[in-house]
Amino acid sequence: MTGSILIIAAFMIIPLIVGLVSARKSQTTSEDFFVQGRAMGSIAVFFTVAATWWSAFAFLGSNATFYTSGPIYLTALAWNLLFGFMYYWVGKRVWYLGKRFDYLTPSDLMGDFYNSEALRILVAVITLIFTVPYLQIQLTGGAYLIEVASGGVVPFWLAALLFYFIIIVYVWVGGIRAIAWTDVIYGALLFFGMMYAGYYIAGQAGGPTSMFAQLASDSPAHLTLPGPNGNMGYSMWFSLFVIVAIGAFMGPQIWLRMYSVKSGKLFGLMPFLLGLAAFAYFGSVLTGYTGVLLEPGLENADQILPVMLMNYAPYLLASLIMAAGAAAAMSTANSQIHAVSTVVTMDIYKRYVNPQANQERIVHIGRLSLVGFSLAAYILALTVPGLLVTIGIAALAGTAQLIVPTLGAITWRKAHPQAAFWGLILGIVTVLWLSYGASVSNPLGLHAGIWGLILNASAFVIISLALQRKDTEVVERFAQARRDYTAEYHPEQLEDDVPPSPQVIEAR
Repeated sequence: MTGSILIIAAFMIIPLIVGLVSARKSQTTSEDFFVQGRAMGSIAVFFTVAATWWSAFAFLGSNATFYTSGPIYLTALAWNLLFGFMYYWVGKRVWYLGKRFDYLTPSDLMGDFYNSEALRILVAVITLIFTVPYLQIQLTGGAYLIEVASGGVVPFWLAALLFYFIIIVYVWVGGIRAIAWTDVIYGALLFFGMMYAGYYIAGQAGGPTSMFAQLASDSPAHLTLPGPNGNMGYSMWFSLFVIVAIGAFMGPQIWLRMYSVKSGKLFGLMPFLLGLAAFAYFGSVLTGYTGVLLEPGLENADQILPVMLMNYAPYLLASLIMAAGAAAAMSTANSQIHAVSTVVTMDIYKRYVNPQANQERIVHIGRLSLVGFSLAAYILALTVPGLLVTIGIAALAGTAQLIVPTLGAITWRKAHPQAAFWGLILGIVTVLWLSYGASVSNPLGLHAGIWGLILNASAFVIISLALQRKDTEVVERFAQARRDYTAEYHPEQLEDDVPPSPQVIEAR
């Protein structure tokens, strides 16, 4: 048991060391602290995006979902591809506009394009409100692992507090650079930890082939939709595919990873790499299904992986794999804490409280924001119970609504500020009402987030077509930027009579 705790402690100390080392390369500017001076290279980009995208939701929640609900989580193979495609197609355009107009947050881009302070504030509020619950599940997941690994010696509240403290320290000193460097280590550990855990645990039931044969005999409902509970059919499969990928992609932590990229060429690698990484979910399939056979009736399904490891694997191996789970939770939590501090600092403090703040003051406020929002997530972890996947999807359904005005900003000159504002309001109200107020939470089997997107997009298109923008200077500035993007990266798509701007000619 002591060895188990020491291994997990070692993996929690690593980021502290990385944070201190990365601090030596840091500059006291907001752009360096929040987006690493827009100079992040290919290795760091892939691992920090993958490790941020894969969280306790993936490492613990995936096992729990296979354990309780059958094959529904296999849609993760598809949503990884969708996420990778969006990072390439949407992310590259967001990166280009961010570099051109010095954006740091989602509100920067949408507030500028739609020329609306009300929309700017609304986007900031949405990112804050719906990111904190997702941050909560990282602290909860990491705390579960430590609690089980220690045999209860380290209680849940103390384990979550340790996570909170360590993340605060190394993000405080190193900013996004410390996060990216740590994610290179933790991303690799996470991938191989998920794969090997499943393979080893399935061996306790005679191997994967034998395990599936036993499951087909003892609990065949776990192998087909709508699962053993009868509520996870094809509609929910589609819902998860859309909501998880888009909701995670629209999180402020991923926006920072779009803005931070050094070269536009790096975006082309992401669909392939993230699609390849999705194979790690087969480890979760094996763990969750073996748990159905060997540990039926577990009260807290989110603990199925650590329980299986502690009961069927040697202590040191179990601890090493659980350290991968701790890495999954920490690598996402650090990014989310850093992202919400960026939103608070740049969208609220810098814009409305102290527009004249110098760089040192901005970074200081960003660090203080780390403490405040982490504390809120810690309190939620202690007081708001629920399955990690359930909480995570509810949070992602909210941030997913941002995709509608984002697509408008990067593709459509007729996109109207009133359409973006009221579309978002309608989408968010729909998500909240169907999730917490309506008697039927999933009409036609579709998640509340899907209904929110349908109404959001409908209102956005109808209002944009009905109204006409009068701020033609803003519209033309973005239209020119989009033409310049096409001229630089897709010149074959340009019309012959539309020349690129002098900026593109000079860049070439």
